[in-house]
Amino acid sequence: MPRLFTALELPSDIAFSLSLLRGGLPGARWIDPENYHITLRFIGDVDHRTANEVAATLAQVSRPGFEIALSGLGTFGGRKPHSVWAGVSAGDKLRELQADLERRLQRLGLEPDRRKFSPHVTLARLKTASQADVAAYLTLRGDFRTPPFEVGRFVLLSSRDSRGGGPYIMEEAYPLAA
Repeated sequence: MPRLFTALELPSDIAFSLSLLRGGLPGARWIDPENYHITLRFIGDVDHRTANEVAATLAQVSRPGFEIALSGLGTFGGRKPHSVWAGVSAGDKLRELQADLERRLQRLGLEPDRRKFSPHVTLARLKTASQADVAAYLTLRGDFRTPPFEVGRFVLLSSRDSRGGGPYIMEEAYPLAA
């Protein structure tokens, strides 16, 4: 059964900028730059029939391209941080695309995503990092920013069951209108 999700890819220069943030945080397991992405909708483990239905449904999406930028760093997990991320300066077009995908996938009978959409790029998974080390890391690098970049497509990715994500396989790419 494939484990699927939809995402936005990052241009190579943006991924390179993110890769320069690697290191300086004891206990962090850094994501490989080729696996950086912005998840739009986690779909999960589905059978092959459902995977084909998902791919066909996503092919019907007709939305315009748009620009986004990465801005700031943060963590998920509160007092026990479990990941470090780069934030996404999201405009209406990104949120509209994500909402469109969510509606279409629910119409296929998939359960709604219960998490609030919080666009980000995961940089590292944390297992043993202390709160003090995480705070020091964010203090030094938290003002990270990229110039805006064009989003011209979204992708359907699959992954194997693994800890920390990746490697990801692009199953389909869906262009956005110019």
